[in-house]
Formats: sequence, structure tokens, C-alpha cells
Amino acid sequence: MSDPLRSDATTDATGLTRRRLLAAVGAAGAAALAGCSGAAESESGPYDGYLANASGFDGEVADRTGSDEVTIAVGAGDGFAYDPAAVRVSPGTTVVWEWTGMGSRHNVAAEDGSFGSQYYASEGQTYSREFADPGVTKYYCDPHRNLGMVGVVEVVEG
Repeated sequence: MSDPLRSDATTDATGLTRRRLLAAVGAAGAAALAGCSGAAESESGPYDGYLANASGFDGEVADRTGSDEVTIAVGAGDGFAYDPAAVRVSPGTTVVWEWTGMGSRHNVAAEDGSFGSQYYASEGQTYSREFADPGVTKYYCDPHRNLGMVGVVEVVEG
């Protein structure tokens, strides 16, 4: 006979105990979450997911290989984005970040500390840098990084 004071001994009409029901529901929930997290990791996009939460990033990398100079808008979209957020260029390309005047003051700072601009808020201000060597440079706006104001410059041969 089951003990009526023990909640795990309570059974329903099918004879299923509460403990077994909770275990089954918990296992199903864990499996569902595992499936979701796997999908999120595989859909995080290029650059190790650095742009997964980038403001205005649609998953496309702007291919500007062959251009001597490329311009990236600072304060694009809702004022807290770089446009394009991801750009692919050839070695020797100069990237010019140009402020839109939207979203307060912004800067451009390399994740690896290799460069960083001053803070600007006025439309038309610029900061430029030549990218000579192949590789990926991740950058962000210091005060708005948590709002998804991040970007990537990828330098490729060919």
C-alpha cells in the first residue's frame, strides 16, 4: 500500500506516479533545450558567432574585394549599428568609418586592441585604417557594444 503522505507515491488513473511523470517531463524538456542550443550554435553565423547579436546584421558579408577604399557607416539603422556590419576586402584596402550623426557618440575599437578611434557624434566625422594582412579583425563601439554595435573586417587574398 502506498503512503498517502509521500507526494512521489501519488498515482493517477493510469498508475503513473508523480515522480515518474516529473522525470519524464524533465527529460523531454532537457532534450528540447539541447536541440535548441545546438541549433543556436550552428546558426550563430560566421566569425565564431561574434555577429550573432549585431544590430542590423542580416547574415550577409559585404564583398568589397578589389576596392581600394570601403566606407562603413557608424550609427546606421537605429543609430547603434555599423553598415555593413561585416565586410570582406583585399589586402591594402583602406576602410573608412564615417559617422552618420545618429545614436549619440560612437567610436571604433579593435577587439585585439590594435586600433581605436576617438569618440565622435557629428555627421561626417571619419576614421580610417589600411588593412594590409589577411585575417579577421573584430571591432566594436565601446559605449554601445551591449546594444549589438559590433562589426568585422575580413581581409582575403585574391
